[in-house]
Amino acid sequence: MSTPSIFNDVLGPVMRGPSSSHCAASLRIGRICRDLMDGTIEEVLIEFDPNGSLATTHESQGSDMGLFGGFLGWEADDERLPEFQKAIHEAGIDIKIIIHDISAEHPNTYKVTLKNYQESHELTALSVGGGMIEIIEIDGASLSMAGDYFETLIYVTDFAEIPKYLNTTLAADEINICRGKENFIQVKAQSFPTEEILVELSEMPQVIRIKKLTPVLPVLSHKNTKVPFLTSEEMLTYNRDKNLDLWQLAVHFEAACGHLTHDEVFAKMQEIVAIMRAAVETGLQGTQYEDRILGCQSVNFKDQMEQKKLIDGDVLNRIILSVTAIMEVKSSMGVIVAAPTAGSCGALPGALLGAASAMNLSDEETAKAMLAAGMIGVFISAHATFAAEVGGCQAECGSGAGMAAAGLVTMAGGNLVQSLSAASFALQNSFGMICDPVANRVEAPCLGKNVLAASNALSCANMALADYDHLIPLDEVIDAMNKVGNSIPNDLCCTALGGLSITKTSKQIEEKLQANKKSDLQVGLVAGKYKVC
Repeated sequence: MSTPSIFNDVLGPVMRGPSSSHCAASLRIGRICRDLMDGTIEEVLIEFDPNGSLATTHESQGSDMGLFGGFLGWEADDERLPEFQKAIHEAGIDIKIIIHDISAEHPNTYKVTLKNYQESHELTALSVGGGMIEIIEIDGASLSMAGDYFETLIYVTDFAEIPKYLNTTLAADEINICRGKENFIQVKAQSFPTEEILVELSEMPQVIRIKKLTPVLPVLSHKNTKVPFLTSEEMLTYNRDKNLDLWQLAVHFEAACGHLTHDEVFAKMQEIVAIMRAAVETGLQGTQYEDRILGCQSVNFKDQMEQKKLIDGDVLNRIILSVTAIMEVKSSMGVIVAAPTAGSCGALPGALLGAASAMNLSDEETAKAMLAAGMIGVFISAHATFAAEVGGCQAECGSGAGMAAAGLVTMAGGNLVQSLSAASFALQNSFGMICDPVANRVEAPCLGKNVLAASNALSCANMALADYDHLIPLDEVIDAMNKVGNSIPNDLCCTALGGLSITKTSKQIEEKLQANKKSDLQVGLVAGKYKVC
């Protein structure tokens, strides 16, 4: 896989839906499926492994919504996503979902068979956390595709002469020979081949067909990309003769990673902060959405806060308010930024925006703090995971806490060492946090865990600013965090098979939600268009 990027892996995607691992990732997979079929899909078979997370969560946490939206060519923040079932029916796509043993090694494995009147293709893909994906097989051929390149697949009867032609004609980053049920050549590049080259290829007798798969990530990867560091220790070494703040080091990293200018990196982060702030403002206006567990609570919290009826704690209460508002926007299908995931989208933005409000800081200062947080996220992404299906909620809210703590130190004018110390503290405090969604929805206890993560971040930032001793270096904490995550039982990793998920009340809520959904399906769908077996 490519080097983690702040805007690809950590702060993004901009999306709608309850879960980036389910909604945004599946939509990206669906977009690639659509391109593989040249935009025409008539039948789809989707297979999930019963031992993975998708067998129990694909409907309730938005995998179906995202995947079907991708089949339709939508973006992750498309306002039509809540009506995905009706749109699939109107498009005439016949979809069948089967849950059976596919020997999947990853809990978020999608095996998809696509058909139209001309051709059929198979694809196996993984959702690896935070909306990131990896395609690991197409038509029986093993490969690696993350959606970070313009990918051209040239299907051939044999490989004679064509690789040589491509190497002399294209400025490609990679040219790979892929052998499977159908043989093809995979070309990774910064753009598709010119029309002239495509015509020449199509006229070659060995060439059967050519597929163009458009990137689904905002920042493209590049051949021989070299980042200045990928651990906090390497970053400190890099900074010995530079004396840069953490946010500035983040700019250096992301510029190298994405082949961007420093100004482009900072401008992109300001755009991200603006979307996050808009989510808070939207939430505080009150949100309405029928298919959710928790209603609008942030408006009442704001009223109680303004009337001085809450226990005093201005910064913390502003943070709680912001976290809640963002989580309510997510649960009402509004636009949010996965930071680093949709399930933990409230912790980091809520902590920084709430603190910025209390401290009267500008959006520019908030963007600097968000860059600092993003750098911590890169270290986590590179050496652990953001996927709750793999590492429990410590991978999501725990990571958000570590990132937010470093950002808060940056806001307060702390130094680089203090930022790393705060992140270390916050991650240490998050070990073992399980993922046990009530009624199989990303609402509760997710809201409380986001508030907990943001509160943890605030406490740890102040501890670091007071030069408390964090003892364990950040890199070692991240390594330990990854090992702990791998030790959490499967039934406590977003499978809805343990913890609060299996309480009596949780099951009752789930039954009620399912009954409402079945009623909606009967109204909106014709039998046979969308089956789950």
